[in-house]
This record gives sequence, structure tokens and C-alpha cells, in this order.
Amino acid sequence: MQIELPPPRRRALISLTPLIDVVFILLIFFMLASSFLDWSAVPLSTPSAQQTPAVVDEPPLSVRIFVDSGVRIEGEAVERDAIRSVVRQYLDDQPERTVVVQPEGGVPLQQVVDVLDEVRHANPRSMRLARE
Repeated sequence: MQIELPPPRRRALISLTPLIDVVFILLIFFMLASSFLDWSAVPLSTPSAQQTPAVVDEPPLSVRIFVDSGVRIEGEAVERDAIRSVVRQYLDDQPERTVVVQPEGGVPLQQVVDVLDEVRHANPRSMRLARE
């Protein structure tokens, strides 16, 4: 009695072409789906070693950011929505005045950036960020 062995099965070949196609499709999808935003930078004046300190007649406009009590401009409490208009009023009187934004320790960075953005929209000639 002779037992016949089944013919050996051919190994299935895995083609890399469909895999490469899928990778390229995913690449194109993510390139088109991602957003390339134009991040707006907040311009700040930074002192350089070569600049000589200028004589300043008027004191800078103080914008203080507190953790609990919000924003104070020249010591007066100001709502977040009114920051731009209040700073603009001060700058209308003295347009050369420098605006100094000074956050208290522990203030969230997003809150600082929001206030800086509001002050920037008031169009000061010079704006600085100071430490506490």
C-alpha cells in the first residue's frame, strides 16, 4: 500500500506594494488634515548689552497679573474684556509710554499670553514682560 502525500502547499507571498500604498495614502491624509497655522508672535522689547539706557521722563504703564484678583492696570482692577481699551486710553494720553506686563508667580502661562495679546492690540510703541 502506497500512501500519497499531499502536494506541498506553496507559501503565500506577501506583496509590499499594498503596504506602501497604504503608507503613502496615510501620509497624504495627515499632510492635508493637519493645520499649518500662522502662529502670531508677541513682540517684546528686550534690552541688549550694546544699548545705552535712555532717559525716560514718564514711568512705564504697569499691567500686573495676579493669580486670584485678575488684572490691575496702574493699581486699578480691570476686567479682561476691558484691558485693551484701558491701555489704549493711557496710551492716548502718553503715546511714548512703555507698557510693562508683570505676572505674579503662579499665574498660568495662557493667562499671561492672553493679557499680552490684549495689550499688543492696543498698539503700544514698546511692551516689556517683567518678572515679579
